[in-house]
Amino acid sequence: MALPPLDVSIALVALFPFLAAALAPLLHRLTGRFSGWLLALVPGAIFAFLLTLLEPVATGAALRLAIGWVPEYGLELSFFIDGLSLVFALTIAGIGALIVLYSGAYLRGHSHQGRFFGFLLAFMGAMLGLVLADNLLALFVFWELTSVTSFLLIGFDSGRMAARRAAIQALVVTNIGGMALLVGAILLQQIGGSWELSALRAGGGVQDQALYLPVLVLFLAAAFSKSAQFPLHFWLPNAMEAPTPVSAFLHSATMVQAGVYLLARMTPVLGETAIWSSILVGFGGVTLLWGAIGALRQSDLKQILAQTTLASLGLLVLLIGLGSQTAAAAVIAYFVAHALYKAGLFMAVGAVDHETGTREITALGGLGEKMPVTFIATALAALSMLGLPLTVGFFAKEEIYLGLLSGDGATILTLIVLIAGNALLGGVGLVVMIRPFLGEAVATPKSAHEAPLAMLAGPALLGAAGIVAGILPDWLGHDILAPGASAIVGTPVAPHLSLAIDLASPLLWLSALTWLLAIVVYRQADTIRTLLRRLDHAIGWTADTVFDAAMFGLIRLSGALTRALHHGKLELYLLVVFAGFALALFGPLLAFGGLDWLTPKAELGDWSQILVWPELRFYEWGILAMAIVGLLAVLVAPTRLAAILALGIQGAALALIFLLFGAPDLAFTQLMVEVLSVAILTLVMTRLRLDVRDHRRFEDWGRDGALALVCGAGVSLMLILVLNGTLDTRLSDLFTATSVPIAHGANIVNVILVDYRGFDTLGEISVVMTAGIAILALLRRRRTKP
Repeated sequence: MALPPLDVSIALVALFPFLAAALAPLLHRLTGRFSGWLLALVPGAIFAFLLTLLEPVATGAALRLAIGWVPEYGLELSFFIDGLSLVFALTIAGIGALIVLYSGAYLRGHSHQGRFFGFLLAFMGAMLGLVLADNLLALFVFWELTSVTSFLLIGFDSGRMAARRAAIQALVVTNIGGMALLVGAILLQQIGGSWELSALRAGGGVQDQALYLPVLVLFLAAAFSKSAQFPLHFWLPNAMEAPTPVSAFLHSATMVQAGVYLLARMTPVLGETAIWSSILVGFGGVTLLWGAIGALRQSDLKQILAQTTLASLGLLVLLIGLGSQTAAAAVIAYFVAHALYKAGLFMAVGAVDHETGTREITALGGLGEKMPVTFIATALAALSMLGLPLTVGFFAKEEIYLGLLSGDGATILTLIVLIAGNALLGGVGLVVMIRPFLGEAVATPKSAHEAPLAMLAGPALLGAAGIVAGILPDWLGHDILAPGASAIVGTPVAPHLSLAIDLASPLLWLSALTWLLAIVVYRQADTIRTLLRRLDHAIGWTADTVFDAAMFGLIRLSGALTRALHHGKLELYLLVVFAGFALALFGPLLAFGGLDWLTPKAELGDWSQILVWPELRFYEWGILAMAIVGLLAVLVAPTRLAAILALGIQGAALALIFLLFGAPDLAFTQLMVEVLSVAILTLVMTRLRLDVRDHRRFEDWGRDGALALVCGAGVSLMLILVLNGTLDTRLSDLFTATSVPIAHGANIVNVILVDYRGFDTLGEISVVMTAGIAILALLRRRRTKP
């Protein structure tokens, strides 16, 4: 069933955070330490509104709002809410509210905290817009906004070179994917016939088109760059240079999940093919193991969690590649579980770092007594990460294994990869839960104590949410999993979660095997870390170093090209410009047989019939002679000043020709340009010696003269060709017919300049103004120079 289009409230869900972002710095200045609590109301209100949509969406409703964007081209700013977009939007808004609250305490006293709130809310708005957008171009716009806002957040501590480098790296990698998404969206519209994702999913048939493979590759490139799939994974761990609230938000519910969302959303359009499944399962499996193993190599708690995010993203991509209803349900279940425990763990780690002064796991221990609430919140999140019963992570793990209990060798191999990946992640979860909080107390740089309430609310509530969702399987299955999975596969998916434990079920024993292997990983974590670091040292390079080398080579190449092209020699610049102009004129003439079209028509006979002197009056001959005199004066001018004045004569003659042939406004414009040009050039040239003769070598004179003749001949031939053809008067007829009734102007030329081509005129004025300001700045700088 489909409801009528909703009111503007759906659009406000995506756009209201941007308004809050614009006001955040001012609000922070006015309310100080309470700004985090106040600004958290924005995503909190969005979360509350979205909760009201759970029941209608669960019953099969599709909620859509379309606003006219560019109606002439059939473009709408459209938003669409189904089970998939609602789950993502709820997660973004809910966790976003807790992140904003957390940021108020974490960055208290920071001189740019208001700016940070603005960046964070804009980031949230971009992500909400992305998951709610139904139009492909709107999705692309929000996609790029997530890259821009994440750049601002990752590089927030701009005084550190590491933060600046990480921000640039994330922007470069994700923007490459953004360009791929734009091209892919355009191609998809061409073969699918619509910009709307809902229409493309309903239409189908894209997989049978000749352009399917290029579209698939482009969309996969976009998703892989955003969701850090191997080999484009290296930017994500470096993004840990961002403040902890950013890391918690980015890794749990926002930008890195954008690629996962895109793949899930495009499954009915691009999925269900062998190449789709092979690529997603293959790259997802590699990323899962790479990230899980990489987490064991780290000792920094944030880096450990960052690497596990890589693994989780790979797991989600793998599940999307499987394409079954069970795998789709597992995608939704694991996304929710991961968002809850990962945001909670990041915030807990931030609290540990904030209150102890370190996040090195080897320098922490015994914090459970000093930070009991943080420990409990961490334990709840880690148990969900391990997938123990009564947590939402348990159902996620069960769903992951459910569809792979039987099959061929590839299915068994996929199951082994998933068990290994989950076991490694479970072992990492035990390390994060036990090492910092249990055992003997270790002296820390700061005297450890419990974090403030605003920093505890997030991890505590998210940890509790993981348990509450785990003990309410009927609600979880009916309102969350089934609608989300149905949106992914395009067919209804029935909920089937239950708290009952069947000892005869292979799922239980696979879970038990996962837990056992996780315990082994935990006990051998130090040994594994040592071995992995030795291996890294032996290899000596990573994807990160390859990126640095590529960027260094790109910078060197751009520097060399800049030095070659921008050498500062004005004469050569002009030579290249006019040579290109001559090529642009004669290239089409020669390539398309334009010279043959210049021959007179049959009714004109030969050239003697068309090349005749016009019948001019004596004053018209005088103006023509004046133009010729001006031209000759420019050629023979002995000094710069004489050349400038001769140019004025030539321009004035041209203005008089315009005046005589019925274009007084054009003549006035030409005359003003000539007067100003001569005046400005004369004023500028007063700083030079104008009385010195400019001696030019014969070869320079011959080269420039020949190029000028070629350009002049090209312009003349092009004009003759145009006049020799049939004049299409449709545009001039439109101007004549609409100038007065629509533009309310009787002077058609003026109307063209200020109405039909108003933006063009505005651009020209802006360029002139910008140039004038730049010249003024340079002159003032020269005057103030010691």
